[in-house]
Amino acid sequence: MTTAIQTAAIQMEDVVVRYGEVLALDGVSLSVQPGRVTGLIGMNGSGKSTLFKTIMGMVRPDRGRVLIDGADPAVARRQGLVGYVPQSEDVDWAFPVSVRDVVMMGRYGRQGPTRRAHPADHAAVAEALDRVELTAYADRQIGQLSGGQRKRAFVARGIAQDARVLLLDEPFAGVDKRSEATIVRLLKELAADGRTILVSTHDLHALPRLADEAVLLLHRILFHGGVSEALRPENLARAFGLDGVDVLDHGDSA
Repeated sequence: MTTAIQTAAIQMEDVVVRYGEVLALDGVSLSVQPGRVTGLIGMNGSGKSTLFKTIMGMVRPDRGRVLIDGADPAVARRQGLVGYVPQSEDVDWAFPVSVRDVVMMGRYGRQGPTRRAHPADHAAVAEALDRVELTAYADRQIGQLSGGQRKRAFVARGIAQDARVLLLDEPFAGVDKRSEATIVRLLKELAADGRTILVSTHDLHALPRLADEAVLLLHRILFHGGVSEALRPENLARAFGLDGVDVLDHGDSA
């Protein structure tokens, strides 16, 4: 009897990305299985944002290969397989759209060129808003929400999209404890449903209760494995160039 080999949700093989003379990713090889929450850890400028953009197909590697559920990243993005929760500074919060509109954007790939919402789209948006506890705020302009609520709205967009791979860039920055707990619970639930979650975070203290595994990045993969081992001082020192205890003490501003 043969056992089926599970396709990695995210597969990167010897990926190199350059911006002119700047080497952003240097021979990155990474395999992330479905149903896992993986923490992505590294200092500012370590290549985390480039890694996300490469996974989403927004940046094409100079060398190497990337597959999302076995598909090219650009194809995976068009098919709605990849969802993204951006950093707050990457969003125009004054744009006149409601929370419901933001979540409905996750359904655009299913609506064709007219982007006309059907009953199934409205039902998916309502369910996603309920899961992130934002139903009462659905008609508010997105910029009127608190920092934590805004993050939850973008998580809801990924849920409504039914993305199989969800990338979150610093989801805990500037959020209240209730929103942080809600987001952690949601991510674990989504992973239990078989989705793949990759979270970039500076909050090292929250990592053990959030992630199943961790990746330390400094233009290349320094470590990929269990969270407790990733947080060992000698491993953090390699990633941040500091004493590991100092990193843990100041992890939310590293």
